[in-house]
Amino acid sequence: MEMTNEDILAEIKKDHIKRLLEKNERPDGRKEDEYRPITLQKNIFENAEGSALASIGKTQVLAGIKFGIAPPFADKPNEGIFSTSAEFTPIGSFMFEPGPPSPEAIELARVVDRGIRSSETFDLKSFFIEEGKVLALYLDLYVLDHDGNLFDAALLAGMAALSSTRLPKIENGEIIVGEYSSNLEIKEKVVSCTFAKFGKHILLDPSLDEERGMECRLTISTIPGFVCSMQKGGWGSFSKDEVLMLIDLAFKKGDELRNILNKG
Repeated sequence: MEMTNEDILAEIKKDHIKRLLEKNERPDGRKEDEYRPITLQKNIFENAEGSALASIGKTQVLAGIKFGIAPPFADKPNEGIFSTSAEFTPIGSFMFEPGPPSPEAIELARVVDRGIRSSETFDLKSFFIEEGKVLALYLDLYVLDHDGNLFDAALLAGMAALSSTRLPKIENGEIIVGEYSSNLEIKEKVVSCTFAKFGKHILLDPSLDEERGMECRLTISTIPGFVCSMQKGGWGSFSKDEVLMLIDLAFKKGDELRNILNKG
């Protein structure tokens, strides 16, 4: 298969990163276990029930919350619905194209959804309205700028939006538009830490160039004291000792992310 200019450039960057790592350096000067600067803004949109913009370095992900009324799933007639979607907008990267969700967008939505759902951070049973009717919470993620580590930025944006979400007022089984009953009760702040492997080196918060040259990655979602979910990508592998070490680091770095969430 003929290599494109992008493929050739990616190979050059990959070799550059490997040479730097041999000297225990990263292209942007960070330590292996260091995040890029993180910022968080809540309540971006007036018309959303909750919203937030999270930035990790140049990566930016916007999260919005909307509610609807839907029939419950047959196996959970007394529980509400939680659904997550992700859109890779063409303005976010030269790699994104308009059209149906890409496999990468579907994976991003599933990883964020699984982390939040497994944490049981809000009570879906409180969304029950009446027989055959429940509240449905829709979390929509929009990638505005992709410079690597979309998973951590997207979950951070999603949790910030959930933390500022207002529950709609319900009367006679219908949502009263523009009126709210209370805030969504959040039990725990779930966050994720993503690691990329290069030989013996494992980097926290990989940039886009680092992601394109890595052997594999591992995303670990946590709340204090518990691992909520894990997602591996790429063809390489992590040893048992590496996974255990990364879980410990995910708890430590997760506390730093939760502090940012609490201040945001």
